[in-house]
Amino acid sequence: MKLTSRSASLIPLVATVSAAALGATLLVTATANAATTLGAAAAQSGRYFGTAVAAGKLGDSTYVNILNTEFTMVTAENEMKWDATEPNRGQFSYSAGDRILNHAVGNGKRVRGHALLWHQQQPGWAQALSGAELRRAAINHVTQVATHYRGKIHSWDVVNEAFADGGSGGRRDSNLQRTGNDWIEEAFRAARAADPGAKLCYNDYNTDGINPKSTGIYNMVRDF
Repeated sequence: MKLTSRSASLIPLVATVSAAALGATLLVTATANAATTLGAAAAQSGRYFGTAVAAGKLGDSTYVNILNTEFTMVTAENEMKWDATEPNRGQFSYSAGDRILNHAVGNGKRVRGHALLWHQQQPGWAQALSGAELRRAAINHVTQVATHYRGKIHSWDVVNEAFADGGSGGRRDSNLQRTGNDWIEEAFRAARAADPGAKLCYNDYNTDGINPKSTGIYNMVRDF
């Protein structure tokens, strides 16, 4: 209730009591609704609060207790990257990634997959490829991994850190970039075909504000 200056001057005692009562009500309500975890605090403003998880730490009770209590989204630290999921060409290994996903889902968490393609942490066999052969291998990798996790992943980092630092706003030089400028769009199309329900993300750093790098990323997505 908001008192006008005229009504407040007529009934100062009532105004004082009403304001005090209102203040007490707000205090009680705020206390009652105060979030007790990071995840709950984020949810109050329509967001989630996530963390990167290492499969090897899931046997640590302190680590797991904090994970289960505080967070609502889980990202595999390394276990879903190319070198972990396809250590040999055409031979896929999902055990570590599955362990993280199963723990997350079993405890009511959503999972963000990270990352289907990146210029780092590629298996040795992929690093030895180039051109059209590397492009075929990369797109097949996206298709196979996204298909394996179809319907289980809330969102995927399809491509990670493909833009250069500095003021150019251009792409980072990498073996993937040298397969052709459309490799990112093709990766996104492959991921969408493999998992129509997942949110598809491009992941990078130093892009929170408007700068040459973030503008370059924006222009890329606009051009898809």
